[in-house]
Amino acid sequence: MERGLIIFLNGTSSSGKTSIAMEMKNQADIPFHHLSVDQFFQNYDQFIDTTYPDIKPTRELDAGVMSDILFDPIGSLYYATIKLFSELGLNVIVDTVISNDKWFNDFYDLLSDYPIMFVGVHCSKEELTRREQSRGDREIGLAHSQFDYIYSYDEYDLEVNTEELSSAACAEKILSYMKSGQEYPAFKKLSRR
Repeated sequence: MERGLIIFLNGTSSSGKTSIAMEMKNQADIPFHHLSVDQFFQNYDQFIDTTYPDIKPTRELDAGVMSDILFDPIGSLYYATIKLFSELGLNVIVDTVISNDKWFNDFYDLLSDYPIMFVGVHCSKEELTRREQSRGDREIGLAHSQFDYIYSYDEYDLEVNTEELSSAACAEKILSYMKSGQEYPAFKKLSRR
Protein backbone atom coordinates (compact mmCIF):
# COMPACT_ATOMS: atom_id res chain seq x y z
CA MET A 1 0.00 0.00 0.00
CA GLU A 2 1.31 3.43 -0.91
CA ARG A 3 1.50 6.31 1.50
CA GLY A 4 -1.27 8.86 1.19
CA LEU A 5 -0.55 12.13 -0.57
CA ILE A 6 -0.04 15.20 1.61
CA ILE A 7 -1.38 18.39 0.00
CA PHE A 8 0.49 21.22 1.75
CA LEU A 9 -1.46 24.43 1.15
CA ASN A 10 1.09 27.18 1.82
CA GLY A 11 -0.53 30.54 2.45
CA THR A 12 -1.03 33.14 5.13
CA SER A 13 -3.95 33.30 7.49
CA SER A 14 -7.10 34.32 5.53
CA SER A 15 -5.56 33.39 2.17
CA GLY A 16 -8.28 30.81 1.48
CA LYS A 17 -6.66 27.51 2.49
CA THR A 18 -9.61 26.22 4.52
CA SER A 19 -12.14 27.09 1.80
CA ILE A 20 -10.04 25.22 -0.78
CA ALA A 21 -9.67 22.26 1.58
CA MET A 22 -13.44 22.09 2.09
CA GLU A 23 -14.03 22.10 -1.67
CA MET A 24 -11.47 19.34 -2.16
CA LYS A 25 -12.91 17.27 0.66
CA ASN A 26 -16.49 17.58 -0.66
CA GLN A 27 -15.74 16.36 -4.18
CA ALA A 28 -16.37 12.67 -4.77
CA ASP A 29 -13.52 11.47 -7.00
CA ILE A 30 -10.59 11.39 -4.57
CA PRO A 31 -11.04 10.98 -0.79
CA PHE A 32 -9.27 13.53 1.41
CA HIS A 33 -8.92 14.19 5.12
CA HIS A 34 -8.62 17.84 6.12
CA LEU A 35 -6.27 18.36 9.08
CA SER A 36 -6.35 21.91 10.37
CA VAL A 37 -4.04 23.02 13.16
CA ASP A 38 -6.88 25.26 14.37
CA GLN A 39 -8.92 22.13 15.14
CA PHE A 40 -6.10 20.73 17.26
CA PHE A 41 -6.00 23.91 19.35
CA GLN A 42 -9.80 24.07 19.60
CA ASN A 43 -9.92 20.45 20.78
CA TYR A 44 -7.30 21.22 23.43
CA ASP A 45 -9.30 24.25 24.58
CA GLN A 46 -12.46 22.11 24.76
CA PHE A 47 -10.61 19.47 26.75
CA ILE A 48 -9.46 22.05 29.31
CA ASP A 49 -12.89 23.72 29.50
CA THR A 50 -14.70 20.39 29.90
CA THR A 51 -12.26 18.67 32.25
CA TYR A 52 -11.51 21.71 34.41
CA PRO A 53 -14.62 23.92 34.18
CA ASP A 54 -13.94 25.62 37.51
CA ILE A 55 -10.23 26.31 37.02
CA LYS A 56 -9.26 29.73 38.32
CA PRO A 57 -5.70 30.83 37.54
CA THR A 58 -3.90 32.56 40.35
CA ARG A 59 -2.01 34.86 38.00
CA GLU A 60 -2.45 36.49 34.61
CA LEU A 61 -0.51 35.25 31.60
CA ASP A 62 0.06 37.07 28.37
CA ALA A 63 -1.57 35.26 25.43
CA GLY A 64 1.87 35.02 23.79
CA VAL A 65 3.26 33.08 26.75
CA MET A 66 0.39 30.61 26.54
CA SER A 67 0.89 30.04 22.83
CA ASP A 68 4.67 29.66 23.33
CA ILE A 69 4.03 26.94 25.92
CA LEU A 70 1.39 25.11 23.89
CA PHE A 71 2.26 25.50 20.21
CA ASP A 72 5.31 23.25 20.03
CA PRO A 73 3.71 20.18 21.67
CA ILE A 74 0.37 20.63 19.87
CA GLY A 75 2.25 21.32 16.63
CA SER A 76 4.26 18.11 17.11
CA LEU A 77 1.04 16.15 17.62
CA TYR A 78 -0.43 17.79 14.52
CA TYR A 79 2.58 16.90 12.34
CA ALA A 80 2.65 13.34 13.73
CA THR A 81 -1.04 12.95 12.85
CA ILE A 82 -0.33 14.05 9.28
CA LYS A 83 2.43 11.43 9.12
CA LEU A 84 0.15 8.75 10.58
CA PHE A 85 -2.64 9.46 8.08
CA SER A 86 -0.18 9.26 5.19
CA GLU A 87 1.24 5.98 6.54
CA LEU A 88 -2.33 4.64 6.65
CA GLY A 89 -2.62 5.41 2.93
CA LEU A 90 -4.96 8.37 3.49
CA ASN A 91 -4.71 11.59 1.48
CA VAL A 92 -4.29 14.61 3.75
CA ILE A 93 -4.85 18.31 3.19
CA VAL A 94 -2.54 20.29 5.50
CA ASP A 95 -4.14 23.53 6.66
CA THR A 96 -1.69 25.44 8.83
CA VAL A 97 0.59 28.46 8.81
CA ILE A 98 4.27 27.63 9.22
CA SER A 99 5.60 31.10 9.84
CA ASN A 100 9.04 30.54 11.36
CA ASP A 101 12.12 28.38 10.83
CA LYS A 102 11.55 26.12 13.84
CA TRP A 103 8.03 25.14 12.75
CA PHE A 104 9.19 24.64 9.17
CA ASN A 105 12.15 22.48 10.27
CA ASP A 106 9.92 20.36 12.54
CA PHE A 107 7.55 19.74 9.61
CA TYR A 108 10.42 19.17 7.18
CA ASP A 109 12.34 16.77 9.45
CA LEU A 110 9.28 14.60 10.04
CA LEU A 111 7.72 14.64 6.57
CA SER A 112 10.30 15.49 3.87
CA ASP A 113 10.43 11.87 2.66
CA TYR A 114 6.66 11.68 2.25
CA PRO A 115 4.69 12.40 -0.92
CA ILE A 116 3.91 16.12 -0.64
CA MET A 117 2.28 18.35 -3.22
CA PHE A 118 3.47 21.85 -2.31
CA VAL A 119 0.76 24.34 -3.31
CA GLY A 120 1.19 28.11 -3.02
CA VAL A 121 -2.10 29.78 -2.04
CA HIS A 122 -1.69 33.45 -2.96
CA CYS A 123 -3.62 36.60 -2.16
CA SER A 124 -2.62 40.28 -2.06
CA LYS A 125 -1.98 42.09 1.20
CA GLU A 126 -4.90 44.43 0.51
CA GLU A 127 -7.32 41.53 0.05
CA LEU A 128 -5.96 39.77 3.15
CA THR A 129 -6.71 42.89 5.22
CA ARG A 130 -10.21 43.09 3.77
CA ARG A 131 -10.82 39.42 4.62
CA GLU A 132 -9.52 39.84 8.17
CA GLN A 133 -11.85 42.78 8.71
CA SER A 134 -14.87 40.94 7.30
CA ARG A 135 -14.14 37.71 9.21
CA GLY A 136 -13.88 39.35 12.60
CA ASP A 137 -12.14 36.31 14.12
CA ARG A 138 -8.59 37.22 13.15
CA GLU A 139 -6.27 39.89 14.45
CA ILE A 140 -6.02 42.64 11.85
CA GLY A 141 -2.50 42.58 10.43
CA LEU A 142 -1.85 38.90 11.25
CA ALA A 143 -1.59 37.94 7.56
CA HIS A 144 0.69 40.94 6.88
CA SER A 145 3.02 39.76 9.66
CA GLN A 146 3.22 36.30 8.06
CA PHE A 147 3.38 37.40 4.43
CA ASP A 148 7.13 37.71 3.73
CA TYR A 149 8.07 34.46 5.47
CA ILE A 150 5.20 32.41 4.08
CA TYR A 151 5.86 33.50 0.50
CA SER A 152 9.65 33.29 0.66
CA TYR A 153 9.58 29.95 -1.17
CA ASP A 154 10.41 30.31 -4.85
CA GLU A 155 9.17 26.96 -6.12
CA TYR A 156 5.87 25.14 -5.84
CA ASP A 157 4.36 22.16 -7.59
CA LEU A 158 1.34 24.35 -8.26
CA GLU A 159 0.16 27.87 -7.41
CA VAL A 160 -3.37 29.24 -7.07
CA ASN A 161 -4.59 32.79 -6.50
CA THR A 162 -7.76 33.08 -4.43
CA GLU A 163 -8.46 36.59 -5.69
CA GLU A 164 -8.55 35.40 -9.29
CA LEU A 165 -10.21 32.01 -8.78
CA SER A 166 -13.01 30.80 -6.54
CA SER A 167 -12.26 28.16 -3.90
CA ALA A 168 -13.98 25.58 -6.10
CA ALA A 169 -11.84 26.56 -9.11
CA CYS A 170 -8.65 26.41 -7.00
CA ALA A 171 -9.65 22.94 -5.75
CA GLU A 172 -10.36 21.80 -9.30
CA LYS A 173 -6.96 23.07 -10.45
CA ILE A 174 -5.26 21.07 -7.67
CA LEU A 175 -7.30 17.95 -8.46
CA SER A 176 -6.51 18.25 -12.17
CA TYR A 177 -2.81 18.46 -11.36
CA MET A 178 -3.09 15.33 -9.20
CA LYS A 179 -4.91 13.41 -11.94
CA SER A 180 -2.31 14.44 -14.54
CA GLY A 181 0.20 12.02 -13.04
CA GLN A 182 2.91 14.66 -12.71
CA GLU A 183 5.53 14.34 -10.01
CA TYR A 184 5.63 16.52 -6.86
CA PRO A 185 9.31 17.54 -6.58
CA ALA A 186 9.05 21.06 -5.08
CA PHE A 187 9.04 20.21 -1.36
CA LYS A 188 11.88 17.74 -1.74
CA LYS A 189 14.01 20.53 -3.26
CA LEU A 190 13.65 22.61 -0.11
CA SER A 191 16.14 22.32 2.73
CA ARG A 192 16.09 23.02 6.44
CA ARG A 193 15.93 26.70 7.32
